[in-house]
Order: sequence, then C-alpha cells, then structure tokens
Amino acid sequence: MFRKVLTAFMMISCLTSSYTLFAQDKIVDEIVAIVGGNIILKSDIEEMYKNNQAQGITSDGDMKCEILEDLLVEKLLLAEAELDTNIVVTDSQINQQLDQRMQYFTKNLGSEKAVEAYFKKPIIEIKASLQEVIKNQLMTQQMQGTITNEVSITPAEVRYKVRNSKPEDLPMVEPQVEYAQISVYPPISIEEENRIKARLRDFKKRIEDGENFATLAVLYSEGPSAPNGGELGYMGRAQLDPTYAAVAFNLRGDRVSNVVKSEFGYHIIQLVDRRGEQVNTRHIILKPKPTPQAMEDASTRLDSLASLIRRDKISFEDAAMRFSADKNSRNGGGITINPYTMSSKWKKQEIDPDVSKVLDGLKENEISDPFQTIDDKQRTVYKIVKLINRSKEHRANLQDDYQLLNDMYLQEKQQDALNKWIGERQAKTYIRIDDSYVNCNFKFENWIK
Repeated sequence: MFRKVLTAFMMISCLTSSYTLFAQDKIVDEIVAIVGGNIILKSDIEEMYKNNQAQGITSDGDMKCEILEDLLVEKLLLAEAELDTNIVVTDSQINQQLDQRMQYFTKNLGSEKAVEAYFKKPIIEIKASLQEVIKNQLMTQQMQGTITNEVSITPAEVRYKVRNSKPEDLPMVEPQVEYAQISVYPPISIEEENRIKARLRDFKKRIEDGENFATLAVLYSEGPSAPNGGELGYMGRAQLDPTYAAVAFNLRGDRVSNVVKSEFGYHIIQLVDRRGEQVNTRHIILKPKPTPQAMEDASTRLDSLASLIRRDKISFEDAAMRFSADKNSRNGGGITINPYTMSSKWKKQEIDPDVSKVLDGLKENEISDPFQTIDDKQRTVYKIVKLINRSKEHRANLQDDYQLLNDMYLQEKQQDALNKWIGERQAKTYIRIDDSYVNCNFKFENWIK
C-alpha cells in the first residue's frame, strides 16, 4: 500500500519548503518533473534526501524515487486545487502559518540570528521565500479535504471488517488506563495577591522611567518566555487567555498595560507588533504562591473526602461534581478525557508523570491518598485519583477498542478514496518526468506516459 499519502505529502512539503528554498548554490537546479503547471526541481529532491540522511531515515527502496513520488502527489493535488474556485487561502492564514514556521526555526536554532546564519539569508527574505510555499501547502490540504471529508464508515462495516480479519491482522493495543480524579487548589491569600500586583506595578513604573522591559522579563518573569525577554510571538485571540487577549489587542505603541489577571497568573503586557488579527507581545508574569498552611489544608480536605468515599458516605462521582475544581472532569463524575483521542483511555506516556506514578500503585476501583502535582497552567494542585480500569496489551477487539478500529478502517477508506482520485487525475493531467527517473519503481502507475 502506498506510504501514508494522507499525511506524508504534507510533511514532505513542510520539510522540503524549509530546506529547498535555501538550497546551496552547489546544487545545479534543473526541472525533473512537471505536473500541470507546477514543477519539481532537482534541488527539491536532493535537499530532502540530505535531510532524510541527517535524520537517519532509511528506505528499502530508492529513497530519491520515493521522495519524487510524494512530491508528484502533492503537485497533482495542487494542480487540481488551482482549478477549484471553492478553495481559497487568505493572507491571514498564510501569515499565521508563516509565523508558526519562523517560531519553530527560532526555537530549534536558538535565535533569529541563528536562523539567518543557518539559511544564509535575512529573516525578511526567508519569510518572502516561504509565503508561496505555505500558500501551496494550504491549498493542497484543502484539496485533500474535499476528497476525503465525505468518506464515512458505519458500525456494520467496522464489525464486518473485524470479523473477516485474521487475528494477526488486527493491531496490538498498548496497555491503557481509565481513571477519575478530584482536584483541589490551595487558596491564595489576598495578601499574596496584593504583594504580586504591587510588584508588577513597580516593574511597570521602572519601565516607564526608562528600564528595559525585556531585561526585567529575563530577570523576574516566571513564565517559559522569560529567556526570550517575555516575548510570545505572533498569536491570535484564540491562542491567548481571554483576559490577556482583551488587553493585548487594545494596546497601542509601546505602552505597558496595567496589571492583568489570567488563569496563569498576573501580568503586565507590552505590544511588540500587530499584524492583522495577530499580536506579538512581551509580558512579565508572576504567580501567587499558596502558604504552607493552605497547602496542608487542601491535602487534609482531600484526605477527609477520600475517607468518606471509601466508607460509602458519598460516591466518587458525586464528590467530584460537588467538590472538584477541575472543570474538564467534574461534570463527568471525575472521569478524565484524553485530549489526544477524546476518549477516557490513556497510554502511560500520555498521563502526567505524577498521576501515572500514583495509578501504578492502585488496584481497580481503589482510591489514592492525596498527592501534590502541577497542572497545565503550572499551578500547584492536590488530587485524589480512582483507577477505573487497567487493560493489558492485547489484540484490538470490538468490545474494548471500537473507536480505535473505527478510526483505523475510516483512514483506510479515506486512503482508498485518495488513491482512486490520484489514479483518475493522473490520466487527466499533463505530467512529464525526466528520463533519469523513468526506472523508478513507483507505487502508482501512470506517472510515466
């Protein structure tokens, strides 16, 4: 079966765009393929090949032929997308993807100067080179969606496929757990909140008196952006905490905001730049700390609650709905939902390490003692957890793994639909491939005409 075309061509495009546009002059460019009005250059293939080698990626076949075929599929989708008037890519979409790409480069290479040194171009030229590539990627992604989004699968089809599969053809399922939790946050005193706000107001005054915002952020901010002078990069409203976004999008010039409270802590914010519906801001964040007594009280409260549950004075489900501070799980009786799969089943590596360690020591339906951990917003939280179910490694079956099997067979149907579309479009699209690649063992026939 063709290599995961549903996703592979987009990854190839992403990686290739990051490298081919900056190919070294040593590579003599020439057109090796044309699909519709789109070309594939020798440098596209050579740079992707070098990238694969650098990452230790190997192939049982001819890797350059495989890279070419992935690019042919991408260009075939692009050629069709250019004819489809329903496929529209906006400047806002391009800019958002461009900013994310530049943030990725900066994060991995260390700084904008390092990015410029690596690609041997100034940032403005790198961005200009990437714009057309990103536009093409978004168009091919939309085109793929028009082909596969209408594909569906029924429960009857899933059952039929399972019952007519050999046991060894069904996937192995890793050990998984289902668990419920009750979370309690130690209260923060008014004195502590006032102390934090006063400190941020002092920082604001110092900045207005001439001190550098970024320097103070490096020295004092308690967020992950501190080493970068508190700068967050370009983000839309949906990517920011609502209260933070409301202030950030109303800032003008280099003015510093008043103190802002978000779910993450307290901030002062400065606008760096605005681009359409995205802002780049820097901030200093301070996080109020609970007192040792407040932490002890939270643990004691949970311990008492766990004792009541064990003595059947209250069910875990009712206790979670009444007392848990975790809004994502309390309405479901404390049952946690895996954001990666939207199911209640978790692989070990997907769970908070502190929670996973506690679950390892529980039997099914057993409730833990209170323990301290850190939530996704880096706040101290106390929890008790209940192990609902622990499965062993096993072959997928309808009773325990229906959603997994449904997704797997749906992807197969989508793959079949895409394969069929590729075969049909090959016949209707002008395609020319250089003679040096005519002996490639392509997965799809009809590239060579």
